[in-house]
Amino acid sequence: MQIATARMSCCSLVNAGNAIKLGRSGPRRRRLMLLMWIMLSGSLCLMVDSQMKIPPETVQQWAVSFGKEMAALSNRYSGAKLLQKKYKDVEGVVKIEEVNGEELVKKFAEEMEEMLGRKMKSVKRLAEAAEDADLGHEYNETLEFDYFNSLLINTVDEEGNPTPLGGEFLLEKNEHFNKLPVNTWRSNIQVPTNVYNRDPDILNGVYMSEALNDVFIDNFQKDPTLTWQYFGSATGFFRLYPGIQWIPDENGVVTFDCRNRNWYIQAATSPKDVIIVVDVSGSMKGLRLTIAKHTINTILDTLGENDFVNIIAYSDYVRYVEPCFKGILVQADLDNREHFKLLVDELHVKGEGKVKNAMKESFKVLNEAAALGQGSLCNQAIMLITDGAMEDFKDVFEEFNWPERRVRVFTYLIGREMTFAENVKWIACNNKGYYTHVSTLADVQENVMEYLHVLSRPMVINHDHDIIWTEAYMDSVLFNTQAQSLLLMTSVAMPVFSKKEETLSHGILLGVVGTDVALRELMKLAPRYKLGIHGYAFLITNNGYILSHPELRPLYKEGKKLKPKPNYNSVDLSEVEWEDTEEKLRTAMVKGETGTLSLDVRSSVDKGTRVIFLKNDYFYTVINETPFSLGIILSRGYGEYIFTGNVSVEEGLHDLITPDLTLANEWTYCEIDIDPAHRKLTQLQAVVKYLTGKEKDLHCDAQLLQQTLFDAVVTAPMEAYWTALMLNTSDMDDGIETAFLGTRSGLLRFLKYTGIEKRVGKSFLTPTDKENMFTLDHFPVWYRRAAEYPAGQFLYYMPRQDTRDIFRDFEADYIATFSSEEEEVEDRAGRIVISSTAVTVTVGKKTTIAGAVGVQMTLEILESKFRAIAAQPNDTDCSFVEGVCPLRCDSFDIECYVIDNNGFVLISKQRSDAGRFFGETDGSVMTTLIQMGMFKRVSLFDYQAMCKTNFHSVSSARPLLSSFYALASTFKWFLSNFLLFLLEFNFCSFWHTEHFADAKPSFSRSYTPKKKWNILQPCDTEYPSFIYEPSVKETNSIIKCGRCQKMFVVQQVPESNLLMLVVQGDCDCSRQYPPITLEPREVQYNASVKCDRMRSQKIRRRPESCHSYHPQENANDCGGASFIRLSGPLLLLCLSCGALVS
Repeated sequence: MQIATARMSCCSLVNAGNAIKLGRSGPRRRRLMLLMWIMLSGSLCLMVDSQMKIPPETVQQWAVSFGKEMAALSNRYSGAKLLQKKYKDVEGVVKIEEVNGEELVKKFAEEMEEMLGRKMKSVKRLAEAAEDADLGHEYNETLEFDYFNSLLINTVDEEGNPTPLGGEFLLEKNEHFNKLPVNTWRSNIQVPTNVYNRDPDILNGVYMSEALNDVFIDNFQKDPTLTWQYFGSATGFFRLYPGIQWIPDENGVVTFDCRNRNWYIQAATSPKDVIIVVDVSGSMKGLRLTIAKHTINTILDTLGENDFVNIIAYSDYVRYVEPCFKGILVQADLDNREHFKLLVDELHVKGEGKVKNAMKESFKVLNEAAALGQGSLCNQAIMLITDGAMEDFKDVFEEFNWPERRVRVFTYLIGREMTFAENVKWIACNNKGYYTHVSTLADVQENVMEYLHVLSRPMVINHDHDIIWTEAYMDSVLFNTQAQSLLLMTSVAMPVFSKKEETLSHGILLGVVGTDVALRELMKLAPRYKLGIHGYAFLITNNGYILSHPELRPLYKEGKKLKPKPNYNSVDLSEVEWEDTEEKLRTAMVKGETGTLSLDVRSSVDKGTRVIFLKNDYFYTVINETPFSLGIILSRGYGEYIFTGNVSVEEGLHDLITPDLTLANEWTYCEIDIDPAHRKLTQLQAVVKYLTGKEKDLHCDAQLLQQTLFDAVVTAPMEAYWTALMLNTSDMDDGIETAFLGTRSGLLRFLKYTGIEKRVGKSFLTPTDKENMFTLDHFPVWYRRAAEYPAGQFLYYMPRQDTRDIFRDFEADYIATFSSEEEEVEDRAGRIVISSTAVTVTVGKKTTIAGAVGVQMTLEILESKFRAIAAQPNDTDCSFVEGVCPLRCDSFDIECYVIDNNGFVLISKQRSDAGRFFGETDGSVMTTLIQMGMFKRVSLFDYQAMCKTNFHSVSSARPLLSSFYALASTFKWFLSNFLLFLLEFNFCSFWHTEHFADAKPSFSRSYTPKKKWNILQPCDTEYPSFIYEPSVKETNSIIKCGRCQKMFVVQQVPESNLLMLVVQGDCDCSRQYPPITLEPREVQYNASVKCDRMRSQKIRRRPESCHSYHPQENANDCGGASFIRLSGPLLLLCLSCGALVS
């Protein structure tokens, strides 16, 4: 009781001092002396109090006792020792083989090549059928033909009659097509809202392409794994198989235009270098500038990752919209295109238009790129966007472009003024380009598309049917369902040409045919069980961009909505495999090489919060006939060996058909997608039907089935063991909820000890609990974490409730939107602890992990065990203890914690601390532990993060200084939008209203007002993770915090990943030691470094084919004016409004 004695003596000293002072001095002197004595005595008391000594031996005893309790609890309810014994018993009949990564990657690549080859054959059949149908079709200007319009099918008018172009169209939900209602017996037609669906060009094209119906069906029968097949017409309609009901947007409008899709654009043209030259002189103000911006954005939307681009604005002088890109071409990937759009939105008009210097600068950039072997090395084009040219600039073209005319010039005359139209047209026609007159916003889409047809002429005339593959994309526009919109796909497409001799020199592109390939289906050909716990496969494109990778995170949350990240399909391999600092892996794969590479990597598990160190062996090769390369990773110690056992089918089936067993449903044990009758089967059901002979035509993975049957037999006794414990209710500990085990074959057994109504971890091991299940992307977290420690040693952790996506992407807004009820549910769901350990098999000198076993329990059971141990009774013999005795964690001046090897709190007095990082709770102790080497800080990087960015507009708009300006601004806004409505409205609907859906007016998405504050934008972040150094078993120290000192003792809990901390609780060090958080920090680049990163051109593999020239091309077909006929009064109103707005 030494501390108590010290405190008593101190208080007695103060009282004695008071008595002395009162007896000797006068009143004033007595008061002064009394005050000084109290201050001195208080300081002495404080100093004595701060020198608390926590006996390390007591904490050690607690840690040992707690470790034994937890090990006994985990071993008993998981049955780990029994399972390890069962695998030990079969080691004599088990074979362990080393995985040959080089052979494995080649085998996977061959299977992928075969699968993708089937898709290419289907597309070729469609292209041939479409060209033959066109050859036999005579264009009929007066053709009347009813077809199934996907927007109008199964709808009726006000009188109950079928809507024209609608009618009855049978739809049935289909498992193969994401459970969407489809018609697998015929295709139907989608037409954008701004295209008249009875236009003669549309009717002739639809009638001609009816011949594709039979080919669609035949292709699907030959290859049942095919998904959507389609024909995108150059006239704008889209024929899709199987037929679906098209769903318009919230405004009742169908904005989808197949000609804007990447598969269409890439198939229709060869790679291209494009410089957009835009006039920003004073004459371009108002609506003209709005149309010009929309034209630029539409051109940008027609570019892909094999194209290169830059934008130059001119008035009195020439400037690049992105100064960092001065004098170069940059890759037109999604990230750069979106960057350009933001800059274009800030363009303002001023001065006089001097186009000559802008044209010269454009030619210089294009010529230099060609000379240096940069850019696409194929087509080159200048897009001139202006409201007029006072001369034809013949001398510029003579200097830079004639006579070869290697650079095509496309001109877009903006506005209704035609004074200088001849010069603008002359420029295009004399440089193998095309001239269009864009007088309204509604003109932009069709007029921009003309340049694609011109660039396609050499390919069409030569009849080169190049097959293209797109980058990964999510076609959230195509289907308004979450299942499809979140599905990453690639498309294979091929152009369709007119074979008619009379139009040969015109090079008429009829459209593009294609089909989609879900990347998840492709990745199933690289099965997880062959790659091990931390192994995986990934695909990249010829540009080095990720096609598929377990670490690709294409979505982010904004509010409660999932959205694709702006750069989701231009994530580079070096941004995911960022330990490859020299980019050796990326370079070799982009070049299409075959080889191997080893890297030491920092990886993370449990939603990105826990770091692990791995030695990875990378194996890679090219997938022939595609622009893709495949890589696989085998982690040493986890994936280098694989074991196989053998049992009879009868014995295995007996133990497979038990209620506690499931198989990884995302894995492919048997192909259930070939026969429609099999698509509703789970993998376990399919395996049982195949093994019992009920479905002999199923295609199954023999090696995986053999291993699954073996694991089923070895793990079968666990069901009886767990059941016996559950039935002995009198001996069950409260809070033990689930026992579980998993094997490398994807087999999962579990038993729920607690009923659903009492269970805290209600979602654990349910289909929604992806983190703890075997998926296509990963093994369960508890399996991966168990592998970090020796077999038989349990690892404990609390599952993370927040996702690393939210955590990294600064989505505090999303977290704040939870209701109190949701927070309560989250709190209850989070108060569970998972304990797991690995199970191994050893043959000779080779050891491999056979599986993992564990138990899920409530946090309360750990807390109760800890409280019972961490409190010495009052009658404790303290005679040989130096320090506080009896020591109790429930004392007001003592804080006790149990944390895991990554520093996360499991047990604390403050229950809200559970699950938090300990550095946030006590920065002083965590800082000291890091300084002492007990914990190590590890930096991880995220190059797919989203950060909140404040955009400051550079607009020179007048501030709202008065109510007059506010009223004027409101009027101007109303007038502008009313004018946009008039100009965008499809006027043919006045004469053909019966052919259009009942749609609300809508403005172009490009002109929707956007909030420019707190916008989430792609960024790079660094975030910390911490890991315990196991060689330091125990430590203690005293932290000086100003006027007090804090002592703490840390002790490792034996046979676990846990640490016990006992901390002096009455000394606040928060001023001297701020909390240590796991919050990510945005990596800020200075202007120079940022520019260098943006300008850098990574190694890429160009497409093999290029079609930029053909001697038979008819360059005289170079365009003309387009206009919309308005009524006189309406035209006058438009012009008046235009004058007012400008």
